[in-house]
Amino acid sequence: MHKLIRFALAASVAALFAQAAVAQEAVIRKNIAERLPDFPKIDEVNKTPIPGVYELRVGTELVYSDERGEHIIQGALIDTKTGVNLTEARIDKLTAIDFANLPLKDAIVYKQGTGARKLVVFADPNCGYCKKFERELLQVKDVTVYTFLYSILGGDSPEKSRNIWCAKDSTSVWREWMVNGAMPPRNIAQCDTGALQRNLAMGKKYRVNGTPALVFEDGKRVPGALPPAQIEAQLVASRAKS
Repeated sequence: MHKLIRFALAASVAALFAQAAVAQEAVIRKNIAERLPDFPKIDEVNKTPIPGVYELRVGTELVYSDERGEHIIQGALIDTKTGVNLTEARIDKLTAIDFANLPLKDAIVYKQGTGARKLVVFADPNCGYCKKFERELLQVKDVTVYTFLYSILGGDSPEKSRNIWCAKDSTSVWREWMVNGAMPPRNIAQCDTGALQRNLAMGKKYRVNGTPALVFEDGKRVPGALPPAQIEAQLVASRAKS
């Protein structure tokens, strides 16, 4: 009987805490909406390890608020005991991509060395940083690279992507263009370009807003290029986690 009473009391306390959390969230949302009408839609409100400070998630961006939504704080939340950047860790979790679910059949693929490690790249053929990254990537050993053609820079990017994708040896044409500057030959033959449209839809789904964008085996995303040493370090770290 005593056990039933204790269980009932625990359940009641839990329910009260849940109601209080919902009420607190409602206060934050109400005050911010009234005072900052142009503030983006808040997708989620969560407590942080700091009493009275709440995390506000807007898409994959994070800001912080006091318990009444009277102040907004922008910046990183750091755990001084461990040195962990809690904001960065949370964003990594929010933006992680399940590598196993990526449609790799829609990517240009090439292997360096054994190809044991894996790396996904979203790249636009007119992206200067992508070309620099592609050249520096030659220094990284034992990696299989999957490149999703992601034409978001306008101009003739879609046409270049089509000519590359429809080439008899798309991998060679891609690398010749990105590494050596050899213009992709114009391709007027019939070709299924559905993959290019799927890549654009996938990038939009995962909020890939710039190129290059990297995805490692453990799902970690990096917006922008990395130097070879950092690529190597992240390949090792991601391989250990995956």
